[in-house]
Amino acid sequence: MGVGPGIGVGELDLDGLDGDVLSLNPAPGAPPLGPGEVYALVRLRGRPVGTVLARVGEDEDAAQTLAAVARKQLAGFVSVRRDEPGGVEACSGPHPAEGPVGAGADAAEPGVAGGCPGLHSAEGLTEGPVGAGPGAVGAGGVAAGPVRGAGVPRVSVVVATRERAGQLARALDSLLGQDHPDYEILVVDNNPTTDRTRALVERHYAARGVRYVVEPVPGLAAAHNRGVAAARGAILAFTDDDVVADRRWLSSLVAPFADDARLGCVTGLILPARLTTPAQILLESHGGFTKGFAPRHFDPRRPPHDEPLFPFTAGRFGSGANMAFRADALRTVGGFDPATGTGTPARGGDDLYAFARIVVAGHRLRYTPDALVWHHHRETWQDLENQAYGYGAGLTAYLTAIIARRPALLPALLARVPRGLAHALAISAYRDAGEQSVPGEHGARSHPWPRSLSRLERRGMLYGPLGYLRARRQVRGHRPPWETGR
Repeated sequence: MGVGPGIGVGELDLDGLDGDVLSLNPAPGAPPLGPGEVYALVRLRGRPVGTVLARVGEDEDAAQTLAAVARKQLAGFVSVRRDEPGGVEACSGPHPAEGPVGAGADAAEPGVAGGCPGLHSAEGLTEGPVGAGPGAVGAGGVAAGPVRGAGVPRVSVVVATRERAGQLARALDSLLGQDHPDYEILVVDNNPTTDRTRALVERHYAARGVRYVVEPVPGLAAAHNRGVAAARGAILAFTDDDVVADRRWLSSLVAPFADDARLGCVTGLILPARLTTPAQILLESHGGFTKGFAPRHFDPRRPPHDEPLFPFTAGRFGSGANMAFRADALRTVGGFDPATGTGTPARGGDDLYAFARIVVAGHRLRYTPDALVWHHHRETWQDLENQAYGYGAGLTAYLTAIIARRPALLPALLARVPRGLAHALAISAYRDAGEQSVPGEHGARSHPWPRSLSRLERRGMLYGPLGYLRARRQVRGHRPPWETGR
């Protein structure tokens, strides 16, 4: 594969871009940092603003080396946030630290970030007016776990899992340490074959307020719908069992709902917790899950001019490992399509479907890099092949799902097909060593995205509609559990 030794992953906190180093630590679950290449999240007084990649020599101070690179590469791309004393924010334009790939598939584009106009009318895309939704949600004070907070609507955190108790424990430990004042955690055990997940929750987490529910229908979307039905919160947050959530993740993810009554969904930043195997490095070099460090707003009434398939390019909106919805809005659009997602013949697309349905229904969507989770990428080449095929299948499966459930949207989609096809081919294209770089686009070495993986993605795209139709036959007659009361 042409990928060398592993890359250390850490987080560097600075007291301002030209200020002192406050701390340098390994990413949660990552090995200690040592000499060699180090990929680091850069924070300014706690706020994520970018990533850098640097080689640390045997006799060098890693913190000072990384700080010097950060000051050089992020200069001019970080500005003072006016609405918060001492706060900072990444600039809204493209930026050399916008995600671990730089030139990868999901790099930020001008006109998408908050504050960039470049928008035009969106007639025919929305389905009607949007209500004000639930009340505001604030960041609140500090809590050691799910506790009550006066005047703050409750948030439900849903974690779907299947036979991965070890990873789940790591995720739950991080979720129980959130600083949001009022939230609950629901573990949804999807089509279990053993009682390991139930035993883990009941023995170690139930006394701390974690609830356990079972969804027998296979598939991530069905599991998420079970969580939606069981949740008691006004805001529903979703993450995966293979992440570690930053302590401020939940408060940062739900705070934007307080400022915008039309906001239906918020997504956040996903960074790699480890880059120790060739498969992990290649995945992150190709784009990973990150969407950059500039906050972005997506409004169906004013779509970005440079999104050829908007609102159907839901992959630009975020990823399922880090998303939150107004509960009323998500239930009103029918939740997640149970014929999509991992564990179904469709192979994926459950999160993309939900994003698109929310936007098509007239709600705004916001991406905020302040809401951070660390994702433990799969480690083997076989895992990477499965992901490449699944990404392609999920993309076209979710588009099929949108049209199958909302046929009136077909003309809008067909009008976007020519540019959309070019976009789909571009995101799955082979990238040689001159076009593709290691995470951050800051290093001297580069890693090509193999043609074999590009072919798998495109094969997945061809399969996606068929996979969705097969999955839909399997769940024929299935209705969201909050409608049936089961």
